[in-house]
Amino acid sequence: MAQDAWLVLPPLLILLGLVGIVVPALPGTAFVLAGVAVWAVTTHTATAWVLLVLAVLVAAAGRVLQYLLPGQRMREAGVRTSTLVVALLLAVVGFFVVPVVGAVLGFVLGVWLVETGRGSSRGEAWVRTRHAVVAVAQSMGIELAAALVVAGLYVVGLLLG
Repeated sequence: MAQDAWLVLPPLLILLGLVGIVVPALPGTAFVLAGVAVWAVTTHTATAWVLLVLAVLVAAAGRVLQYLLPGQRMREAGVRTSTLVVALLLAVVGFFVVPVVGAVLGFVLGVWLVETGRGSSRGEAWVRTRHAVVAVAQSMGIELAAALVVAGLYVVGLLLG
């Protein structure tokens, strides 16, 4: 019975992690990696360990790209880091005030309010807000792609047995 739990735990962690990326309430990539790590530890084969190392490398590369690419895009659009900090704080507040969509609404409102408060015209503030939203979506897409590759490595490990 206990051994069956170890067989079910990795795919559940991976699935929970993938959901956590799309619904930003859970540390998605960490759960996906934890699933692969549990599988590698319980399988204890050379293939499992190699795939775990590859999974960690893919996740690390995804994490780096997740911040570099969208950050560069926002800097080019003139969105400041301080704007994003305020927007993230409002996203956290929004998450608790309006369940499910509140984080997105809080983030968008935060960017727009800060940019408008800095003296930008409403149109210019909206353009920067759109750039920030696209960058956040790009960041989530990069994280999801990396996590899917990590999940794919797990599937390869299952197939190689």
